[in-house]
Amino acid sequence: MTNRNIRLNNEPFLLRPAAKGYLWGGTRLNDDFAKGINMDPLAETWECSTHPDGVSMVASGTHKGRLLSDVLSDNPSYLGTRSGPGKDLPILVKLIDAKKNLSVQVHPDDVYARACEKDRRGKNEMWYVLDASKEASLLYGFHHAIDKEKLKNSIEQGTVERHLLRIPVKKDDVFYIPAGKVHAIGAGVLVAEIQENSNLTYRLYDYNRVEKGGKKRELHIEKALDVADLKGNEEPGQPLRVLRYKPGCAAELLCRCKHFEVQRMLVNTERYRKLVEYQADSISFRVLLCIGGCGTFFYGEHEQFPYFKGDCIFFPAESGARIHGRAEFLAISG
Repeated sequence: MTNRNIRLNNEPFLLRPAAKGYLWGGTRLNDDFAKGINMDPLAETWECSTHPDGVSMVASGTHKGRLLSDVLSDNPSYLGTRSGPGKDLPILVKLIDAKKNLSVQVHPDDVYARACEKDRRGKNEMWYVLDASKEASLLYGFHHAIDKEKLKNSIEQGTVERHLLRIPVKKDDVFYIPAGKVHAIGAGVLVAEIQENSNLTYRLYDYNRVEKGGKKRELHIEKALDVADLKGNEEPGQPLRVLRYKPGCAAELLCRCKHFEVQRMLVNTERYRKLVEYQADSISFRVLLCIGGCGTFFYGEHEQFPYFKGDCIFFPAESGARIHGRAEFLAISG
């Protein structure tokens, strides 16, 4: 009985996201992922988050109905040895529906965040493109070097896009956005975003849009100029991706940096009697974001829960499960 309780205390569990209704959002997070969130527009769901601006809720198992931040605070071992005792969840996982262009923006690095924002983390992030319209694009840095004064003047004149590198995007593309890189997701792009656990965003330009009250959205030009990388850059190449197979499962590395690692994992147990084993080691928790398909997780002696496209599952360090179904996941560790 004792061994069974230990296993259940480290059980994987489903998460319910926090939601954001920014003006550029659409309806696809409800339409494509059955989120059932009464918000229009629905721009973002924070699938795995302990950030105070939007905390996820546990939706299954022993901790059902509790905030993820409270569960991890009470059970710091869930984060693994890499995070260390007393530390918080280092990542934030989102789904983003850009029906309209996002603002031209930039994020600070950890050093600037600590020095100027009294925040532990800046914001390095990665995008995995889940879908994109035919003409969809994103902005990624500058196609030539530019100084602060010229950039500031172009913002005031509404011509800043002339200096930015515009890149066409398609489904299955991967982009790493380091802190300091000026960027924007374009209209018609649906992405999964994995980032540091931070909500520090400095807007440079927002197309003179106004919110419901008729007020223009706040810009953060001086801070943005402080942190922006103003060197010219080339279009980023797609990472080399090699699928590695084992019975019922294949995986490929999408991104690895000092803040997180992301793999794409394909599961298909339709032809196998033995289910796919998935294990989180003692070093780090794992998060599985289901981006396609459905199936069932089995854990402990007799426990199980179904999963569907759009679900996010948290695996405490040293927890595991057996996976059945036909599905595609982003597998994330801190």
